Amino acid sequence: MSTPAKDFTLAELCIVAAAEAFRDDGEVLATGIGVIPRLAASLAMKTFNPDLMMTDSEAFLLSEPNPLGKRGDDFVQANETWMGFSRIFDNVWSGKRHAMLGPTQIDKYGQTNTSALGGTYEKPKVMMLGARGFPGNSISHPNSFFVPGHNNRVFIEGECDFVSSIGFNPERLPKGHSLDDVKIPRVITNLCVMDFGGPDHQIRLLSLHPGVTLEEVQENTGYPIHVEGDIPETPAPTEEQLAIIRAMDPHNQRAYQIKDNPPGIRA
Repeated sequence: MSTPAKDFTLAELCIVAAAEAFRDDGEVLATGIGVIPRLAASLAMKTFNPDLMMTDSEAFLLSEPNPLGKRGDDFVQANETWMGFSRIFDNVWSGKRHAMLGPTQIDKYGQTNTSALGGTYEKPKVMMLGARGFPGNSISHPNSFFVPGHNNRVFIEGECDFVSSIGFNPERLPKGHSLDDVKIPRVITNLCVMDFGGPDHQIRLLSLHPGVTLEEVQENTGYPIHVEGDIPETPAPTEEQLAIIRAMDPHNQRAYQIKDNPPGIRA
């Protein structure tokens, strides 16, 4: 890897931090839902985990991840084999998949909400995408999260308004499952990197982004964060990593994923 870059955006910092979620996965199907998670998986595949598998989001498994957005007429994607829905489900049920997505709520158990806010489920104040395949995904394979706006409306006090995916709450585990079946490798936000590796699966702070304090993270989280010793700073992207990110995102869609697209090193 080349030396750390001096000029990078917060989105690029988050992409590099999110890529680390896939470092030790080996040959699993990586599903990045959203621009930053997808670029993170692409970066991991093109650098430290070449065994990672990605699809074209339609029907083919790729040996090289596709760039985001419109491509030239001469672009030919690197199809490796067919990867239809039946094979996707084989990967899901076997645990050979790692998804990264952005829930609207994440509670202290690591349970998430992608379905409804406020009121009752029959009459919510806001109806969202829905749980879709998330219940089955969360009991079958690892799921990491990306949150572009870290605040206590996302990291809420109490339980999610609607539980779309299981977490480390023994009262909601499906029959035949244990807490060992729940895997949340990384939670990347615009402020920090966390996981659920604290005592009794408490959320744990792994690194702070440049210019962010522990107090700022805790003030924006509705439940206590476990802290172990001195907290390192989230590593800056290298020039090589930035070159890969720019090639994978030639239309700079990453610039619109975090409000105002601030610099990665904040005052």
